[in-house]
Amino acid sequence: MKKSLFFALSLLFVINIQAAKREFRGVWIHTVQQSQYKTMNAGEMQAYFIDMLDQFQQCGINALIFQVRPQADAFYKSDLEPWSRFLTGEQGLAPATNWDPMAFLIQECHKRNMEFHAWLNPYRVTSNENEKLSENHIYWKHPEWFVKYGKQIYFDPGVPECRRFIEKVVKDIVTRYDVDAIHMDDYFYPYPIAGEEFPDKESFNNYALGQGFSSNQKADWRRNNVNLLINELKETIYTTKPWVRLGISPFGIYRNKSKTPDGSGSETNGLQNYDELYADVVLWSKKSWIDYVMPQLYWEIGHKAADYTTLVKWWSEHTNTDHLYIGQSVVRSMQAIDVKTGSKNQLTTKLKQAAASNKIQGNCWWNGYDILRNEGGIKDSLRNNYYRYPALVPAYTNMDGFPPLVLKKLWAEWTPNGYFLFWQPKQDKDSLNVPNRFCIYRFKSGEKYDLNNPANIIKITTETSYQLPYDKGNVKYTYAVTALDRYNYESKKAKKKSVKL
Repeated sequence: MKKSLFFALSLLFVINIQAAKREFRGVWIHTVQQSQYKTMNAGEMQAYFIDMLDQFQQCGINALIFQVRPQADAFYKSDLEPWSRFLTGEQGLAPATNWDPMAFLIQECHKRNMEFHAWLNPYRVTSNENEKLSENHIYWKHPEWFVKYGKQIYFDPGVPECRRFIEKVVKDIVTRYDVDAIHMDDYFYPYPIAGEEFPDKESFNNYALGQGFSSNQKADWRRNNVNLLINELKETIYTTKPWVRLGISPFGIYRNKSKTPDGSGSETNGLQNYDELYADVVLWSKKSWIDYVMPQLYWEIGHKAADYTTLVKWWSEHTNTDHLYIGQSVVRSMQAIDVKTGSKNQLTTKLKQAAASNKIQGNCWWNGYDILRNEGGIKDSLRNNYYRYPALVPAYTNMDGFPPLVLKKLWAEWTPNGYFLFWQPKQDKDSLNVPNRFCIYRFKSGEKYDLNNPANIIKITTETSYQLPYDKGNVKYTYAVTALDRYNYESKKAKKKSVKL
């Protein structure tokens, strides 16, 4: 069925949102300009994180995108950049207790079978001119790398040393932490300030000509600077840990149709990634420099300048990736009236339209704090309806051509602690195919054996055992267990075991 017909059907509301076994269900947690963390001690923050992740798990979230580098600083132990002021209240001031927030979050996410995506802002250094940089900040060692634009300080993307430093930061994170992905959003070159040119004249004069750009090609040169960063980041990550992904969440408009000579842009009228932020996300997707694309389609259906429906369709047709996820605004989804259905919010219609595209494999919610406070009842809607059943993150089979091996053995056994299901994975010479998680399915006697139905998934676990809920031994169940590797690739078959519980 053609895409246009999919969208037509979704607009007529004749399709249903069916539970998907494979679906990205992410949530952003930003730390920039957040004041609550600096008021917490280590114990309080750990308790906060545990409660936060428990709530996300209960409403079906399977990926946390956490901002670990909001302003060239760190929510983790780093020898390259100072502790974040949003963590302790003062940049460079270490937590009073010797602990590492990112390491803690990774561990707790993986306990709950959630992915952890380390979210970095590449170029931003300060939010305003009154902020004090710590004495060990790279700014003081290399002030020539930085520029001031408006009231903020930025790395100059045109200086090659800046690019190399950012790559060094990313390599450090990927090397030392068990992250599932490195994530960047829409902040590349900064959002333009009316009447003020970004002050990169010096770096343009120093580097553009040698890179083959003429005096009237500054926009192309700027795009090339960001292209180089993304390309080299992908290479850095791949050569360090090949299973770690690089994902981008761009501003929701790539280019307006009225601004593109070939008419390839969207029927929108707003800020453009390509022309104002110098982020050629479509190119990165075509070149496979990034592993997923997550456009921020925060507008409501019917928005005059940037209609959600228009942009869902555009990104579906112009993104060259099997991993397209939609960035959704919690507030706008839950507060905008759906004029076609009369609903008090647009949540159902938005999710239907995204699900109607065979290119879109999930959604990510801006922002997680709004879910925690149950804005417009969204937490209840996700938990009880849309994310009622667990989902596996879509497999990155393009990064790994082979699934993990089928389990070697599966058996049930009584222990002093109860009745348990145990399994043993096969040894694989390819270390990238070694299972790191397992998916457990359960079927009642007479029930259809269907591994594609997420309602049959009872647990996704890193353990090699599962305690069976024994009652009186009168009801027969069949359990099936599959292996999953670091790419979320699942073994082609499951091992099965029938038991009476």
